[in-house]
Amino acid sequence: MSSTAGQINVLGTELMPCSYDPMTGYYRTGCCENRGDDPGMHTVCCRVTEPFLAFSASMGNDLSTPMPQYGFAGLKPGDQWCVCAMRWKEAFDADMACDVVLEATHVSTLEYVDLADLRAHAVTAD
Repeated sequence: MSSTAGQINVLGTELMPCSYDPMTGYYRTGCCENRGDDPGMHTVCCRVTEPFLAFSASMGNDLSTPMPQYGFAGLKPGDQWCVCAMRWKEAFDADMACDVVLEATHVSTLEYVDLADLRAHAVTAD
């Protein structure tokens, strides 16, 4: 049974994986699932861009720099990654939002972000 069994995306269908390379998700399962114990709500499946990565770093979360001690190679533009819902909303509000894979974005994201805003940045999964 997959870790996303019973998990729903923002479209109301089964949550799809976000990325296995790089391996993403709060639980490092490749999925942006929400089990209720992730304080950062890493529920938005993003396709990161250079402007988004720069914005995130300016807000204190450098996603580009490798951190081998945590098994993190650093992200590059085009990678898909589970991003905190509030960070994506901050980026959206600053006109720095990156694209989103709706099928792989957990429904709990809608507590923080409007579906219309996510749809405006929607791309299909890799």
